[in-house]
Amino acid sequence: MSWEIVMGLEVHLQLATQSKIFSGSATQFGAAPNQQADAVDLGMPGMLPVLNEEAVRHAVKFGLGIGARIGKRSVFDRKNYFYPDLPKGYQVSQFFSPIVCEGVFDVPLEDGSLYPIRITRAHLEEDAGKSVHDIFGHETGIDLNRAGTPLLEIVTEPDFRSAEQAVAYLKALHSLVTYLGISDGNMAEGSMRCDINISLREKGSDELGTRTEIKNVNSFRFVERAIHYEYERQADILDGGGCITQETRLYDAEQNTTRSMRSKEVANDYRYFPEPDLLPIVIDDSYIDTVRQNLPELPAAKRARFLAEYGLTEYDTNLLVPNHAIADYFEAVAESSGAPKLAANWILGDLSAALNRSELSIEANPISAELLAGLVSRINDGTLSSKLAKQVFEALWNEEGDTDEIIAARGLKQVSDSGALEYMVDDVIANNPDQVAQYIAADDAKRKKLSGFFVGQIMKASKGQANPQMLNELLLKKLEDQS
Repeated sequence: MSWEIVMGLEVHLQLATQSKIFSGSATQFGAAPNQQADAVDLGMPGMLPVLNEEAVRHAVKFGLGIGARIGKRSVFDRKNYFYPDLPKGYQVSQFFSPIVCEGVFDVPLEDGSLYPIRITRAHLEEDAGKSVHDIFGHETGIDLNRAGTPLLEIVTEPDFRSAEQAVAYLKALHSLVTYLGISDGNMAEGSMRCDINISLREKGSDELGTRTEIKNVNSFRFVERAIHYEYERQADILDGGGCITQETRLYDAEQNTTRSMRSKEVANDYRYFPEPDLLPIVIDDSYIDTVRQNLPELPAAKRARFLAEYGLTEYDTNLLVPNHAIADYFEAVAESSGAPKLAANWILGDLSAALNRSELSIEANPISAELLAGLVSRINDGTLSSKLAKQVFEALWNEEGDTDEIIAARGLKQVSDSGALEYMVDDVIANNPDQVAQYIAADDAKRKKLSGFFVGQIMKASKGQANPQMLNELLLKKLEDQS
């Protein structure tokens, strides 16, 4: 039977605040276990939460970033369940009245189209601690450093029909939240985690199937692999006449499988009720307008501006814009060099390759925007050929100086003097009469190949420094004169 996949995603986003959502504990990643958890985080008797206003501001920024309706009165609730890394026995979350209500997020796909994803809600909550299974042999340790870290849970409607759409959404979401500055989105450190709600139904049917939830997937690649695996698992069960069990599953990246974790809870299982220790969050139009006025340029607007202002292609913008740091780096190089397309080519080509080889981020790039702009400028004004520019790029990477210093030190200036080039062309033609005769007798296709011989000889004589465009024009004219 032919099955259609139906998915909704829940993303848990750690917000970039200096302290936790209800306590003054720090939120930095990587501290020694249990060193960033105070009495509030530990759920000690008599400890009362105090709301971190910056978490509220970040949530409102996100809502405005996707054009969602902001809940002017939102309420915290207690979500009751027992788990070792949840000391209070409940999680403070928002259920009945979230801070961000319905909205639509347009996701750019590889073909350049936009795929609208309906956002159901985004609500504030506290993160739980972390169970550690690989330190004490057969015992589990509990690290509560993460407990109380502010989260924004972003919930979509079941609008996804492929793993590729889901990954495109997550990448676009990652780009948006980093542009907004509300999260670093570091999936490896757990700053952005994804739950996948997935079911299958017969193609053409409007009836939803029984869903499973795959919890806490922490990379784009793992999301894609988990979806493909779960599709095959459910399809095999349904094709065999079986039924899907509603449950929560975990993705095992090493085995590339999902495995059952527990039966899937419903809202009533959590016995939600309003949090008695926290007042409702009440915000007005003035607050929302102030946040809106301080929003940065967002990816969609930057993409449109790069196309219009710099004349880039859709392909270029789709690679440059998602990473805020790369987009800023490109703009600095483009503005300084006056050659935006050439700047984009070098950033997406040689620079990206070098960063990947060295496993460096753009922030750790040894070639500053100013230095790369110097290189691009010298290519653009004809001082360097593309071949010589690669030598200069290597020297820039090795921090041997700026472009002009490297050109002077290595004698790499491109030969663009017409008199010097004419002398070299005449010399090669005079010393290779057999090849000249073959060129004169050849058809157009063969002539193109033979001209490469002369270019190679001249480049060898000039140590690669002859201006390729001027050389080709002069050579062809001289050879035509021989005909």
